Amino acid sequence: MSRDRANIHKSTIIEDGAKIASDVIVGPFCFIGRDVELKPGCRLESNVILKGKLTVEPNVKIFSFAVIGHKNSEIHIGEKTHIREFTQIGAQESEDRSCKKVIIGANNFLMGYVQLLSGVELGDFCIVTNAVKLYENVKCEERVILGGFSVVEANNTIGTGVMIGGASVVNSDIPPFMLVEGNKATIKGLNVIGLRRRLENKSDIEEIKAVFKKILGDGANKILAQEIADTNPNEFIQKLASFVASSNL
Repeated sequence: MSRDRANIHKSTIIEDGAKIASDVIVGPFCFIGRDVELKPGCRLESNVILKGKLTVEPNVKIFSFAVIGHKNSEIHIGEKTHIREFTQIGAQESEDRSCKKVIIGANNFLMGYVQLLSGVELGDFCIVTNAVKLYENVKCEERVILGGFSVVEANNTIGTGVMIGGASVVNSDIPPFMLVEGNKATIKGLNVIGLRRRLENKSDIEEIKAVFKKILGDGANKILAQEIADTNPNEFIQKLASFVASSNL
């Protein structure tokens, strides 16, 4: 890889071994470590730091002052993801000094000042708004929206289609399709708008509402949830019920 390419600013430092596709654009004062791979269509603005074993899939855009990885980290970022200013992803070791892989899916949007710690996983099409922090081993399934200044504490899973209100503190698993908010965050109901955008069949939404009332209406009924997961043919009902049955609620 030539360091003299017109699309890589001369002030950028690139360690030997880095793999950078020919059309990648890199702005001034960036640092790219030796185990970093940037695939076609990626763009780095100024002052971006990339370290550790890092694979960035095509058409990812990383904005100024983002820091991704440390010397012992392993991180994968899916295609067409946008990472805004001052975001930190896996930039520090776990408390026990282990190096747990960080996985960011495709088509995600991480806004400014977001911080994702070791072991975090994001599914596809998630939106993480300003100043959100996800502690170690947090897993967000696909199409999760996290409101600004929210925190998800370690070792919790956020189900698909969940919307978390701003300034919330989440300290437990959140089942799919829920709307939650508060400190501590509690379930306020179903994310009906999200369901309407996602599901064409209105009867699916009504069935989800009915099951929600049965298994989460008065606390989590894990036994009933498992029975529904085993017998209901609807894939969305199965997803909700099986999650509740195995959750830490």
